[in-house]
Amino acid sequence: MLIMDKDVGTLIYRGAVETIGEKELKEKLLSKQKLRIKLGIDPTSPNLHIGHAVSILKLRDFQNEGHKVVLIIGDFTAVIGDTSDKDSERPMLSRETIEENKKTYFEQIGKLIDLNKAELRYNSEWLEPLSYREIGEHADQFSISDFIARDNIKRRLDAGKRVSLREVLYPLMQGYDSVAVHADVEIGGVDQRFNLLAGRTLQERYGQKPQSIIMYPLLMGLDGRKMSKSYDNAVWLTDTPEDMYGKIMSLDDAYVEEYFADCTRVFMPEIDRIMESHPKEAKMRLAFEITKLYHGEESAKKAQSEFKETFSKGGIPKDIKTVKAGKDAPLAEILLEHGIVSSKSEFSRLNKEGAIEEMENGVYRVGKHRFIKIERS
Repeated sequence: MLIMDKDVGTLIYRGAVETIGEKELKEKLLSKQKLRIKLGIDPTSPNLHIGHAVSILKLRDFQNEGHKVVLIIGDFTAVIGDTSDKDSERPMLSRETIEENKKTYFEQIGKLIDLNKAELRYNSEWLEPLSYREIGEHADQFSISDFIARDNIKRRLDAGKRVSLREVLYPLMQGYDSVAVHADVEIGGVDQRFNLLAGRTLQERYGQKPQSIIMYPLLMGLDGRKMSKSYDNAVWLTDTPEDMYGKIMSLDDAYVEEYFADCTRVFMPEIDRIMESHPKEAKMRLAFEITKLYHGEESAKKAQSEFKETFSKGGIPKDIKTVKAGKDAPLAEILLEHGIVSSKSEFSRLNKEGAIEEMENGVYRVGKHRFIKIERS
């Protein structure tokens, strides 16, 4: 029986909902073996959100213990598209879209991990040159019944929805990533379970020791649904300190403890103490800790102070963004151009809900926490 080291236990289990290859992982960590920790992210949109950062934070935990972080941007898997958490077929992305989306991924991830100490890879490096024979050998390790037994695929088939053969290729590709980088551990969401296990299968096929797997829950968005660009409910790593703080303050109280555990590195006993305080105080501490992670303590303090001033007293922020626009320019286009809304669909939803308000002197409040001043001419 292994005697668990407290730090090893925290490293493995904080936020995790399932661990595969757990015994081997504990043995390696307790023996002080330096491991290769893999995380792959597909550039399906230009920005990452704090749901992605749940796994990136775990990378940082391993990096802080001296392990080698292997960060893969899936510029080739993004062409196929992962449908692990989708109820419909994900469209193929063009090379041009992928190239545009991935431009700042490493920069965004660098807010949390030391990129100079990480191994940074694109999986087009080893996936694009594969021959049909090699792909056939990979596919031979799995059955169609394995693939269609997955919950979301089964639901789609039962509902008469299309499942393309292209989608079957994705787990093979993600699995081969683990072979290519000789991963000891792969980190991912619970929705990727099949893909993560594919890595273990293919590693054995190539004579490698199968990777251990640490899986995390999908983070709930600001509206209680899974955090996603398509739902306009995300906290983006590129958000300003004020927007990030304000978005967290709009979070339902029911998710505050979960966010503390998954999106911060506040010690768990301290989280227990914080959760005993008034819900608003707990949420303000959460908003501060998350904003501090991405923007530093001074910016987090400023955002907190501005939030108190603005929302406690019903005022308007002091350092409000001011833009110039033509007198006939549609409001939706102005807000979209300046990043106040992420899409026309978000504008339509907020407008329908009465969440876009013209206040005074050309100042607009958008949602609960976004402001802009428009000077028209």
